Amino acid sequence: MTIGVRVDGGDRIVRRIEVSGTVQGVGFRPFVYRLANELGIEGSVRNAGGWVVVEALGESQVLDRFVDQLRTMAPPRARVDAVKVVASDGPVPVAGSGFQVVDSALEPGGAHDIPPDIATCDDCLRELFDPLDRRYRYPFLNCTNCGPRATIIDELPYDRGRTVMRAFDLCVACASEYGDPSNRRFHAEPVACPECGPRLSWTYAGCVAADDVALQAAIGAVRQGQIVAVKGIGGYQLACDATNEAAVQRLRQRKRREAKPLAVMVRDIDAASHLAIIGPEAAGLLTSPARPIVLLEACDGTELAPGVHLGVREVGLFLPYTPLHHLLLHDFGAPLVFTSGNRSDEPIVIDDAVAIERLEGIADGFLQHDRPIRSRYDDSVARVVRSRSTVIRRARGYAPESLVLPEATPVPLLAVGAELKHTFTLAEGGRAVVGPHTGDLEDADTNVAFLGNLEHLSKVQAIEPEMAVYDLHPGYLSTQYAMRAFPADRRIGVQHHHAHVASCAAEHGITQPFIGIAYDGLGMGDDGTLWGGEFLVADLAGYRRVARFATAPLPGGAAAVRHPARMALGYLFGVEAPGGDWQLDPELIAGFTDRLDDRQTQVVRQMVDRGVNSPRASSAGRLFDAVSSLLGVCDDNRYEGEAAIKLEASAAVGVGGELPWTLTSAGDLTVYDVRPTLAAVLEAVADHADVAGVAVRFHNTIVAVTLAVCERIRAEGGTGIVCMSGGVFQNRTLTSLLLDTLGAGGFEVFINQLVPANDGGISYGQAAIAAARL
Repeated sequence: MTIGVRVDGGDRIVRRIEVSGTVQGVGFRPFVYRLANELGIEGSVRNAGGWVVVEALGESQVLDRFVDQLRTMAPPRARVDAVKVVASDGPVPVAGSGFQVVDSALEPGGAHDIPPDIATCDDCLRELFDPLDRRYRYPFLNCTNCGPRATIIDELPYDRGRTVMRAFDLCVACASEYGDPSNRRFHAEPVACPECGPRLSWTYAGCVAADDVALQAAIGAVRQGQIVAVKGIGGYQLACDATNEAAVQRLRQRKRREAKPLAVMVRDIDAASHLAIIGPEAAGLLTSPARPIVLLEACDGTELAPGVHLGVREVGLFLPYTPLHHLLLHDFGAPLVFTSGNRSDEPIVIDDAVAIERLEGIADGFLQHDRPIRSRYDDSVARVVRSRSTVIRRARGYAPESLVLPEATPVPLLAVGAELKHTFTLAEGGRAVVGPHTGDLEDADTNVAFLGNLEHLSKVQAIEPEMAVYDLHPGYLSTQYAMRAFPADRRIGVQHHHAHVASCAAEHGITQPFIGIAYDGLGMGDDGTLWGGEFLVADLAGYRRVARFATAPLPGGAAAVRHPARMALGYLFGVEAPGGDWQLDPELIAGFTDRLDDRQTQVVRQMVDRGVNSPRASSAGRLFDAVSSLLGVCDDNRYEGEAAIKLEASAAVGVGGELPWTLTSAGDLTVYDVRPTLAAVLEAVADHADVAGVAVRFHNTIVAVTLAVCERIRAEGGTGIVCMSGGVFQNRTLTSLLLDTLGAGGFEVFINQLVPANDGGISYGQAAIAAARL
């Protein structure tokens, strides 16, 4: 490499080196400083906009080595996307001046990648429990390798003065560490200690305490079976004793979370292994810097209260990721339930005053601190499927780290996502920044949270979107926002299920045609009907619908989603008959309806017969709901997906082959005629067959149908690449069987791993599609 300005006619040259990626807030400048000194390079390093700029003086070969090691030896949480070397146009470093970290500069251009919050590192953890260390038991210790990042940043460049930490002046000791190149807290922006940093406080029934007294008071309250609101790193959390059934039920009642499983935090991986079966991949997830909640198969006979994960085999476990969590788990000595600090269906609370207002009726006491939370980041959720780590909720620890777009967008984009499990994506060039999980975008509070997150992330990422990408469903608040905020020539509509499968293809860098399998609850089709069991021949720019599940009416619309028994009646009274007009046996139908309320059954039948508020849908998710109800597993969803989750739990302990099924045609489409399958389920119920056996046979049937359709598409000249996405693929049993079966059939199969298969991944898929179309 010969780029550079030669100094005084000698052997040394000056180069400007620009490093882009996730290089701020991850200890990159201290790393550059130490590397430059090791190699005898003089000059400076600074944050500039969203990247790092180095002015380096040295011999050409040494600078070449320096540049190479910037790429290959970066800190563990850094991600180097590009290293650009140009001739320096700045002041020439003075020979003999050494190498310095200099003040940041607000330079235009460049990607502004914000690092996610990072779990407490091993070095800080040792200090936390070292009685001789000055930060012994300090709940807010951190260093360049760990601590808050995305939740405290106001804007880039990443300096203390542009974070919430500017309110805390460094003491002499912290300032010394901050300025010492040999210290791992060298330019660690959130650095703090008991003398100068944030402090704990405890509020309970009018009593107030601080620091370790506050911590012990909170632990005492939990020991007494009470519920404590804990101010975390990205929002408030509600905590209680996970071994105390009365406390768990009290939390459920107050939070209005009747049955949905609760996450449990345990002290370490050894404690987790007593509660769940943990393979090496799951252990890697649990101990990763992201520290997500990991869904695991629960062990039998554990100390957890029965109400923690009602009726399901999986339990969500996670490890402490802040010093405060470590102290709580260490001192309490048993697992703790930690769940989002909100009422069900509301956004997680981040403001102290709002916490008192919203959580007062849930929490008995409040363990707070005085470090503001700038952005709300709920806990992430992940699991392992056939040795593949998959994200179910992408938030703290993952967001807002950028993802790659296989095809760069020529203009900045805002993809507004869908409705459930809402996220949005900001895209510029070849990068996509998926915002954190917001919740279900169905009310004013969540909409306010969405707009607040969007405003903040747009600012810190320095992305001003010129176009909006939206879902075709006109009732979504996200779609309505795009319609209001952007003119018609600056909007791109994207079909829901194309966005699903494109999210899978894009994260794997697939730009060629593929078979897209989209199994979910509901999404608006391009024909104005509701889809949900779809086979698409697609690429990122477009798609062709080639096959689907048979349709059935949803009596009462959303009511059928909440009540699987109603959905089952929709299938029994109105399922599509694409393969001939034969009907399900009335006696078998009566065997199901006899256990339901007769008046409800008659009302639903009239709605279906008259087509009143009963939109038809080709939904895989609703078929799972219906079968769950037919088998008596779940008639009413107390939380989204409960019926399907319990059906999967039943299948996990069953054995069996397949139920009858058939493929037929409707116009140009191949259609899975579900009537033979439903008839077999009804016959099994009438014969008092083992529910678990029928459940596993139903799963096997969906696998067989999927394989047959894919083979038909391939035989007709289609591709062998398969991308599977949609909320139904949160079903680990189904996904595992499909990976095995399609793989054995010669298909190359991909699933979502970096973004959720559920609607949390829709916005990324929308962005990838829009980029490919523009």
